[in-house]
Amino acid sequence: MSSLAIQNIGQLVTNDPVLGEGPLGIIRDASLVFDGERVAAVDRAGAAADEGFDAAGRCVIPGFVDSHTHLVFAGDRSEEFAARMAGRPYEASGIRVTTEATRAATDDQLRALAAGRRTEALRAGITHLEIKSGYGLEIDAERRLCEIAAELTGDVTFLGAHALPPEYEGRAGDYVDLVCGEMLAACAPLSRWIDVFCERGAFDAEQARAVLTAGRAAGLGLRVHGNQLGLGPGIRLAVELGAASVDHCTFFDDADIEALADSDTVATFLPATDFSTRQPYPDARRMLDAGAHVAIATNTNPGSSNTTSMSFCIAIAVREIGMTIEEALLAATSGGARALRRDDLGRLSPGSRGDAIVLEAHSYIDLVYRPGVPLIGAIFVAGREADRPTP
Repeated sequence: MSSLAIQNIGQLVTNDPVLGEGPLGIIRDASLVFDGERVAAVDRAGAAADEGFDAAGRCVIPGFVDSHTHLVFAGDRSEEFAARMAGRPYEASGIRVTTEATRAATDDQLRALAAGRRTEALRAGITHLEIKSGYGLEIDAERRLCEIAAELTGDVTFLGAHALPPEYEGRAGDYVDLVCGEMLAACAPLSRWIDVFCERGAFDAEQARAVLTAGRAAGLGLRVHGNQLGLGPGIRLAVELGAASVDHCTFFDDADIEALADSDTVATFLPATDFSTRQPYPDARRMLDAGAHVAIATNTNPGSSNTTSMSFCIAIAVREIGMTIEEALLAATSGGARALRRDDLGRLSPGSRGDAIVLEAHSYIDLVYRPGVPLIGAIFVAGREADRPTP
Protein backbone atom coordinates (compact mmCIF):
# COMPACT_ATOMS: atom_id res chain seq x y z
CA MET A 1 0.00 0.00 0.00
CA SER A 2 1.08 3.59 -0.57
CA SER A 3 2.18 5.95 2.18
CA LEU A 4 0.17 8.94 3.30
CA ALA A 5 1.25 11.98 5.32
CA ILE A 6 -0.97 14.31 7.30
CA GLN A 7 0.95 17.55 6.89
CA ASN A 8 0.87 20.93 8.60
CA ILE A 9 -0.47 19.68 11.94
CA GLY A 10 -0.54 22.54 14.42
CA GLN A 11 -0.80 20.29 17.49
CA LEU A 12 -0.31 16.51 17.31
CA VAL A 13 -1.40 14.41 20.29
CA THR A 14 0.56 11.15 20.14
CA ASN A 15 -0.25 9.76 23.63
CA ASP A 16 3.43 8.82 23.79
CA PRO A 17 5.37 10.98 26.28
CA VAL A 18 8.65 9.80 24.75
CA LEU A 19 7.76 11.62 21.53
CA GLY A 20 6.58 14.95 22.84
CA GLU A 21 5.42 17.22 25.64
CA GLY A 22 3.60 15.99 28.75
CA PRO A 23 1.46 12.89 29.21
CA LEU A 24 -0.17 13.43 25.80
CA GLY A 25 3.18 13.49 24.00
CA ILE A 26 2.29 16.68 22.12
CA ILE A 27 4.33 17.71 19.07
CA ARG A 28 3.77 21.08 17.43
CA ASP A 29 4.12 21.83 13.71
CA ALA A 30 4.19 18.13 12.92
CA SER A 31 3.61 15.60 10.17
CA LEU A 32 2.20 12.13 10.70
CA VAL A 33 3.17 9.47 8.15
CA PHE A 34 1.22 6.27 7.53
CA ASP A 35 2.74 3.38 5.61
CA GLY A 36 -0.07 1.01 4.80
CA GLU A 37 -2.17 0.52 7.93
CA ARG A 38 0.49 1.63 10.42
CA VAL A 39 2.11 4.79 11.65
CA ALA A 40 5.55 4.87 10.06
CA ALA A 41 6.90 8.15 11.41
CA VAL A 42 6.12 11.25 13.41
CA ASP A 43 8.14 14.14 12.02
CA ARG A 44 8.32 17.85 11.94
CA ALA A 45 6.24 19.49 9.21
CA GLY A 46 7.27 18.59 5.69
CA ALA A 47 7.65 14.78 5.71
CA ALA A 48 7.34 13.19 2.27
CA ALA A 49 4.86 10.48 1.28
CA ASP A 50 3.01 9.17 -1.76
CA GLU A 51 -0.11 11.08 -0.76
CA GLY A 52 -0.67 14.10 1.43
CA PHE A 53 -3.44 15.60 3.52
CA ASP A 54 -3.22 19.21 4.67
CA ALA A 55 -4.35 19.62 8.28
CA ALA A 56 -4.09 23.40 7.85
CA GLY A 57 -2.77 23.97 11.35
CA ARG A 58 -5.51 21.98 13.08
CA CYS A 59 -5.11 19.55 15.98
CA VAL A 60 -4.77 15.81 15.33
CA ILE A 61 -5.52 13.24 18.04
CA PRO A 62 -5.65 9.42 18.15
CA GLY A 63 -9.00 7.92 17.15
CA PHE A 64 -11.34 7.24 20.05
CA VAL A 65 -11.44 3.63 21.30
CA ASP A 66 -14.88 2.76 22.65
CA SER A 67 -14.50 -0.32 24.84
CA HIS A 68 -18.17 -0.73 25.87
CA THR A 69 -21.10 -0.67 23.43
CA HIS A 70 -24.35 -2.55 22.75
CA LEU A 71 -24.85 -1.65 19.08
CA VAL A 72 -26.94 -4.64 17.99
CA PHE A 73 -30.52 -4.10 19.12
CA ALA A 74 -33.99 -3.22 17.89
CA GLY A 75 -36.72 -1.14 19.42
CA ASP A 76 -36.97 2.19 21.18
CA ARG A 77 -37.12 3.16 24.86
CA SER A 78 -37.50 6.90 24.57
CA GLU A 79 -40.68 6.88 26.67
CA GLU A 80 -38.76 5.13 29.45
CA PHE A 81 -36.11 7.85 29.21
CA ALA A 82 -38.75 10.58 29.39
CA ALA A 83 -40.31 8.97 32.44
CA ARG A 84 -36.92 8.78 34.09
CA MET A 85 -36.34 12.47 33.43
CA ALA A 86 -39.68 13.04 35.17
CA GLY A 87 -38.45 11.22 38.27
CA ARG A 88 -38.86 7.46 37.80
CA PRO A 89 -35.69 5.60 38.92
CA TYR A 90 -33.62 3.52 36.52
CA GLU A 91 -34.14 -0.23 36.72
CA ALA A 92 -32.07 -2.91 34.97
CA SER A 93 -35.29 -4.76 34.07
CA GLY A 94 -35.72 -2.46 31.05
CA ILE A 95 -33.28 -4.77 29.24
CA ARG A 96 -36.19 -7.17 28.76
CA VAL A 97 -38.09 -4.59 26.71
CA THR A 98 -35.24 -4.39 24.22
CA THR A 99 -34.88 -8.18 24.25
CA GLU A 100 -38.46 -8.59 23.04
CA ALA A 101 -37.95 -6.14 20.16
CA THR A 102 -34.58 -7.63 19.23
CA ARG A 103 -35.88 -11.19 19.17
CA ALA A 104 -38.70 -10.07 16.87
CA ALA A 105 -36.40 -8.29 14.38
CA THR A 106 -35.00 -10.03 11.32
CA ASP A 107 -31.28 -10.48 10.72
CA ASP A 108 -31.39 -7.90 7.94
CA GLN A 109 -33.13 -5.38 10.18
CA LEU A 110 -30.61 -5.87 12.97
CA ARG A 111 -27.70 -5.73 10.53
CA ALA A 112 -28.92 -2.43 9.08
CA LEU A 113 -29.55 -0.89 12.51
CA ALA A 114 -26.12 -1.90 13.81
CA ALA A 115 -24.32 -0.73 10.68
CA GLY A 116 -26.06 2.64 10.92
CA ARG A 117 -24.93 3.04 14.53
CA ARG A 118 -21.38 2.02 13.60
CA THR A 119 -21.34 4.69 10.90
CA GLU A 120 -22.65 7.26 13.36
CA ALA A 121 -19.92 6.30 15.85
CA LEU A 122 -17.25 6.62 13.17
CA ARG A 123 -18.47 10.09 12.32
CA ALA A 124 -18.10 10.89 16.01
CA GLY A 125 -14.42 9.90 15.80
CA ILE A 126 -14.69 6.37 17.21
CA THR A 127 -12.26 4.46 15.02
CA HIS A 128 -12.48 1.19 16.97
CA LEU A 129 -15.11 -0.24 19.28
CA GLU A 130 -16.22 -3.29 21.20
CA ILE A 131 -19.75 -4.66 20.69
CA LYS A 132 -21.67 -6.85 23.13
CA SER A 133 -24.53 -9.25 22.57
CA GLY A 134 -27.05 -9.47 25.39
CA TYR A 135 -30.42 -8.60 23.89
CA GLY A 136 -31.23 -12.12 22.70
CA LEU A 137 -30.99 -14.12 25.94
CA GLU A 138 -31.59 -17.41 24.13
CA ILE A 139 -29.13 -19.55 22.19
CA ASP A 140 -29.99 -18.75 18.58
CA ALA A 141 -30.70 -15.08 19.30
CA GLU A 142 -27.41 -14.55 21.12
CA ARG A 143 -25.48 -16.33 18.39
CA ARG A 144 -26.93 -14.13 15.66
CA LEU A 145 -26.14 -10.97 17.65
CA CYS A 146 -22.53 -12.13 17.93
CA GLU A 147 -22.46 -12.90 14.20
CA ILE A 148 -23.70 -9.41 13.30
CA ALA A 149 -21.31 -7.77 15.77
CA ALA A 150 -18.40 -9.74 14.26
CA GLU A 151 -19.11 -8.10 10.90
CA LEU A 152 -18.30 -4.73 12.50
CA THR A 153 -15.44 -5.42 14.94
CA GLY A 154 -12.91 -7.97 16.10
CA ASP A 155 -13.78 -7.15 19.70
CA VAL A 156 -17.08 -9.01 20.15
CA THR A 157 -18.30 -9.72 23.68
CA PHE A 158 -20.73 -12.50 24.52
CA LEU A 159 -23.13 -11.12 27.14
CA GLY A 160 -25.71 -13.85 27.53
CA ALA A 161 -25.71 -13.01 31.26
CA HIS A 162 -27.12 -9.52 30.71
CA ALA A 163 -30.47 -10.13 32.42
CA LEU A 164 -32.70 -13.00 33.40
CA PRO A 165 -35.23 -13.59 30.58
CA PRO A 166 -38.89 -13.75 31.61
CA GLU A 167 -39.21 -17.44 30.75
CA TYR A 168 -36.59 -18.19 33.44
CA GLU A 169 -38.21 -16.13 36.19
CA GLY A 170 -37.50 -17.88 39.48
CA ARG A 171 -35.01 -20.22 37.79
CA ALA A 172 -31.86 -18.13 37.65
CA GLY A 173 -29.67 -21.19 38.27
CA ASP A 174 -31.07 -22.94 35.21
CA TYR A 175 -30.43 -19.89 33.05
CA VAL A 176 -26.84 -19.56 34.29
CA ASP A 177 -26.34 -23.24 33.40
CA LEU A 178 -27.62 -22.49 29.88
CA VAL A 179 -25.30 -19.49 29.52
CA CYS A 180 -22.32 -21.52 30.71
CA GLY A 181 -23.20 -24.48 28.51
CA GLU A 182 -24.98 -24.49 25.16
CA MET A 183 -25.17 -20.72 24.76
CA LEU A 184 -21.46 -20.26 25.42
CA ALA A 185 -20.61 -23.08 23.04
CA ALA A 186 -22.64 -21.38 20.30
CA CYS A 187 -21.21 -17.90 20.86
CA ALA A 188 -17.59 -18.44 21.89
CA PRO A 189 -16.32 -19.09 18.34
CA LEU A 190 -17.64 -15.64 17.32
CA SER A 191 -16.39 -13.76 20.38
CA ARG A 192 -13.19 -12.51 21.96
CA TRP A 193 -14.71 -11.68 25.36
CA ILE A 194 -17.36 -12.76 27.86
CA ASP A 195 -19.19 -10.34 30.16
CA VAL A 196 -21.72 -10.56 32.99
CA PHE A 197 -23.99 -8.01 34.67
CA CYS A 198 -23.06 -8.51 38.33
CA GLU A 199 -25.67 -6.31 39.98
CA ARG A 200 -28.81 -6.42 42.04
CA GLY A 201 -31.67 -7.25 39.70
CA ALA A 202 -29.27 -9.17 37.45
CA PHE A 203 -26.72 -11.80 38.61
CA ASP A 204 -25.12 -12.25 42.02
CA ALA A 205 -21.43 -12.83 42.70
CA GLU A 206 -21.49 -16.61 42.54
CA GLN A 207 -23.58 -16.66 39.38
CA ALA A 208 -21.23 -14.11 37.83
CA ARG A 209 -18.22 -16.16 38.89
CA ALA A 210 -19.68 -19.26 37.22
CA VAL A 211 -20.24 -17.37 33.94
CA LEU A 212 -16.78 -15.83 33.90
CA THR A 213 -15.04 -19.06 34.84
CA ALA A 214 -16.83 -20.92 32.06
CA GLY A 215 -15.95 -18.19 29.58
CA ARG A 216 -12.29 -18.29 30.55
CA ALA A 217 -12.26 -22.07 30.12
CA ALA A 218 -13.63 -21.53 26.61
CA GLY A 219 -10.71 -19.22 25.80
CA LEU A 220 -12.48 -15.87 26.18
CA GLY A 221 -11.16 -12.78 27.93
CA LEU A 222 -13.18 -11.44 30.86
CA ARG A 223 -15.18 -8.25 31.28
CA VAL A 224 -17.64 -7.29 34.03
CA HIS A 225 -20.59 -4.91 34.41
CA GLY A 226 -20.27 -3.92 38.05
CA ASN A 227 -21.15 -1.41 40.77
CA GLN A 228 -23.64 0.54 38.67
CA LEU A 229 -26.58 0.69 41.05
CA GLY A 230 -24.76 0.51 44.36
CA LEU A 231 -21.83 -1.00 46.19
CA GLY A 232 -21.40 -4.65 45.32
CA PRO A 233 -18.99 -7.46 44.51
CA GLY A 234 -18.44 -6.64 40.82
CA ILE A 235 -15.18 -4.69 41.07
CA ARG A 236 -13.40 -7.10 43.39
CA LEU A 237 -14.66 -10.14 41.47
CA ALA A 238 -13.27 -8.64 38.26
CA VAL A 239 -9.89 -8.04 39.88
CA GLU A 240 -9.83 -11.48 41.50
CA LEU A 241 -10.43 -13.22 38.16
CA GLY A 242 -8.09 -10.96 36.18
CA ALA A 243 -10.76 -9.33 34.03
CA ALA A 244 -9.51 -6.81 31.49
CA SER A 245 -12.12 -4.29 32.57
CA VAL A 246 -14.90 -3.65 35.05
CA ASP A 247 -17.40 -1.16 33.68
CA HIS A 248 -19.75 1.41 35.25
CA CYS A 249 -17.96 1.75 38.62
CA THR A 250 -20.47 4.37 39.69
CA PHE A 251 -20.20 3.25 43.33
CA PHE A 252 -17.01 2.04 45.01
CA ASP A 253 -15.29 2.06 48.37
CA ASP A 254 -11.67 2.20 49.52
CA ALA A 255 -11.26 -1.58 49.21
CA ASP A 256 -12.46 -1.46 45.61
CA ILE A 257 -9.98 1.31 44.81
CA GLU A 258 -7.13 -0.57 46.47
CA ALA A 259 -7.97 -3.73 44.54
CA LEU A 260 -8.00 -1.90 41.20
CA ALA A 261 -4.84 0.07 41.95
CA ASP A 262 -2.95 -3.17 42.59
CA SER A 263 -4.20 -4.83 39.39
CA ASP A 264 -4.19 -4.61 35.59
CA THR A 265 -8.00 -4.42 35.51
CA VAL A 266 -9.24 -1.16 33.99
CA ALA A 267 -12.02 0.80 35.68
CA THR A 268 -14.17 1.91 32.74
CA PHE A 269 -16.43 4.86 33.48
CA LEU A 270 -19.63 5.38 31.48
CA PRO A 271 -20.48 9.02 32.22
CA ALA A 272 -23.27 9.31 29.63
CA THR A 273 -25.04 6.47 31.46
CA ASP A 274 -24.95 8.31 34.75
CA PHE A 275 -26.23 11.38 32.90
CA SER A 276 -29.09 9.43 31.32
CA THR A 277 -30.09 7.49 34.42
CA ARG A 278 -29.66 10.39 36.86
CA GLN A 279 -27.35 8.26 38.95
CA PRO A 280 -24.73 10.04 41.05
CA TYR A 281 -21.51 10.61 39.14
CA PRO A 282 -18.51 8.57 40.34
CA ASP A 283 -15.48 10.26 41.85
CA ALA A 284 -12.88 9.23 39.30
CA ARG A 285 -10.33 11.45 41.02
CA ARG A 286 -10.02 8.92 43.83
CA MET A 287 -9.28 6.14 41.34
CA LEU A 288 -6.74 8.22 39.44
CA ASP A 289 -4.95 9.44 42.54
CA ALA A 290 -4.64 5.84 43.76
CA GLY A 291 -3.00 4.80 40.49
CA ALA A 292 -5.82 2.73 39.00
CA HIS A 293 -6.04 2.34 35.23
CA VAL A 294 -9.15 4.06 33.83
CA ALA A 295 -11.07 4.34 30.58
CA ILE A 296 -14.15 6.17 29.29
CA ALA A 297 -16.69 4.48 27.02
CA THR A 298 -20.08 5.47 25.59
CA ASN A 299 -22.13 2.38 26.57
CA THR A 300 -24.26 2.99 23.47
CA ASN A 301 -27.59 1.24 24.16
CA PRO A 302 -31.30 2.07 23.93
CA GLY A 303 -32.11 2.20 27.62
CA SER A 304 -29.44 4.02 29.58
CA SER A 305 -27.03 5.71 27.15
CA ASN A 306 -28.36 6.26 23.65
CA THR A 307 -25.36 8.18 22.34
CA THR A 308 -22.33 7.51 20.17
CA SER A 309 -20.63 10.78 21.09
CA MET A 310 -17.32 10.19 22.85
CA SER A 311 -16.77 13.96 22.87
CA PHE A 312 -19.90 14.27 25.02
CA CYS A 313 -18.57 11.62 27.39
CA ILE A 314 -15.23 13.42 27.65
CA ALA A 315 -16.94 16.71 28.49
CA ILE A 316 -19.02 15.05 31.24
CA ALA A 317 -15.95 13.29 32.61
CA VAL A 318 -14.18 16.61 33.03
CA ARG A 319 -17.19 18.51 34.36
CA GLU A 320 -18.66 15.86 36.64
CA ILE A 321 -16.35 12.96 37.56
CA GLY A 322 -13.14 14.78 38.41
CA MET A 323 -10.88 14.22 35.42
CA THR A 324 -8.63 16.79 33.83
CA ILE A 325 -9.02 17.33 30.09
CA GLU A 326 -5.80 15.43 29.47
CA GLU A 327 -6.87 12.50 31.66
CA ALA A 328 -10.25 12.29 29.94
CA LEU A 329 -8.70 12.31 26.46
CA LEU A 330 -6.27 9.59 27.48
CA ALA A 331 -9.13 7.57 28.99
CA ALA A 332 -11.11 7.76 25.73
CA THR A 333 -8.16 6.68 23.60
CA SER A 334 -5.30 4.77 25.20
CA GLY A 335 -7.50 3.89 28.20
CA GLY A 336 -10.05 2.23 25.94
CA ALA A 337 -7.27 0.38 24.16
CA ARG A 338 -5.92 -0.88 27.48
CA ALA A 339 -9.42 -2.02 28.48
CA LEU A 340 -9.43 -4.13 25.31
CA ARG A 341 -5.84 -5.30 25.83
CA ARG A 342 -4.87 -3.69 22.53
CA ASP A 343 -1.38 -2.17 22.25
CA ASP A 344 -1.88 -1.08 18.63
CA LEU A 345 -4.65 1.43 19.29
CA GLY A 346 -5.13 4.66 21.23
CA ARG A 347 -1.81 6.26 20.30
CA LEU A 348 -0.04 7.75 17.28
CA SER A 349 3.52 6.49 17.44
CA PRO A 350 5.54 4.29 15.07
CA GLY A 351 4.01 0.82 14.80
CA SER A 352 0.52 1.73 16.01
CA ARG A 353 -2.49 1.42 13.73
CA GLY A 354 -3.07 4.57 11.72
CA ASP A 355 -6.28 5.71 13.42
CA ALA A 356 -6.43 9.50 13.74
CA ILE A 357 -8.88 12.38 13.95
CA VAL A 358 -8.30 15.84 12.51
CA LEU A 359 -10.26 18.19 14.75
CA GLU A 360 -11.96 21.34 13.55
CA ALA A 361 -9.94 23.11 16.22
CA HIS A 362 -6.39 24.12 17.00
CA SER A 363 -6.40 22.32 20.36
CA TYR A 364 -7.85 19.18 21.93
CA ILE A 365 -9.08 21.45 24.75
CA ASP A 366 -11.96 22.48 22.50
CA LEU A 367 -13.51 19.01 22.97
CA VAL A 368 -14.50 20.25 26.44
CA TYR A 369 -14.33 24.01 25.95
CA ARG A 370 -16.93 23.84 23.14
CA PRO A 371 -19.27 21.04 24.26
CA GLY A 372 -21.90 19.91 21.79
CA VAL A 373 -20.15 21.54 18.83
CA PRO A 374 -19.28 19.11 15.98
CA LEU A 375 -15.49 19.21 15.99
CA ILE A 376 -14.67 15.98 14.16
CA GLY A 377 -13.17 16.89 10.79
CA ALA A 378 -11.30 14.23 8.82
CA ILE A 379 -11.08 10.67 10.14
CA PHE A 380 -8.37 8.14 9.33
CA VAL A 381 -8.73 4.42 9.98
CA ALA A 382 -5.83 2.04 9.40
CA GLY A 383 -3.93 4.71 7.48
CA ARG A 384 -6.70 5.65 5.06
CA GLU A 385 -9.14 8.54 5.18
CA ALA A 386 -12.65 7.40 6.03
CA ASP A 387 -15.80 9.01 4.68
CA ARG A 388 -16.07 12.55 5.93
CA PRO A 389 -18.86 13.41 8.35
CA THR A 390 -21.98 14.88 6.77
CA PRO A 391 -23.37 18.16 8.08
